[in-house]
Amino acid sequence: MAKKKHKLPLAYQPLGFVLGWAGGALAGLAFRTTWKAIRHEDDAPDPLDADRHWGEILLAAAVQGAIFAVVRSAVDRAGATAIERSTGVWPAKSKDGRSA
Repeated sequence: MAKKKHKLPLAYQPLGFVLGWAGGALAGLAFRTTWKAIRHEDDAPDPLDADRHWGEILLAAAVQGAIFAVVRSAVDRAGATAIERSTGVWPAKSKDGRSA
């Protein structure tokens, strides 16, 4: 059974937005750096680039997706941990639906 995504309280949402934006920028930089290390190219292939092969396109998408997922999880977790340390309350509902 798929886990339900926790909804963050309204008070956490502005911080979550800022962290998400910063995390996206960090993930983009990490992806460009990683792609350059993997393929020794400055630009990752665009899916609509006729000169690129399927393998290149799918590799770039997989690497980018993995990096973005890891960065987003790290940023979300760091933000929640910071909120808990400063307020004493975890900013998401527990598994039973109650506020943590």
